[in-house]
Amino acid sequence: MTEPKPPKPPTKIRVTEDHEATGDTAAAYDYWRAGSGRTQVPGIIKCFGARPDFLRQMVDFSNTIHFSEGHLSRRHKEMIASYVSYLNRCPY
Repeated sequence: MTEPKPPKPPTKIRVTEDHEATGDTAAAYDYWRAGSGRTQVPGIIKCFGARPDFLRQMVDFSNTIHFSEGHLSRRHKEMIASYVSYLNRCPY
């Protein structure tokens, strides 16, 4: 007989939800939306909401690394990211 697992502790990172975002954080979320073409800000982006200056830099860096052409096409990078998300049981 296996013992039940204890519940996971809540995250230690303060996540700023869309409806809570104001000022620079709201502007940084809008910056991400404008570049991505998506409306819903994903959790990984919200983790940087406490540092909107860093969030913008991270978005620019991510776009350069993930979405520029190189040895792998954007399509292949997206396929890898989708598979890794699946393995981590994380919605992509």
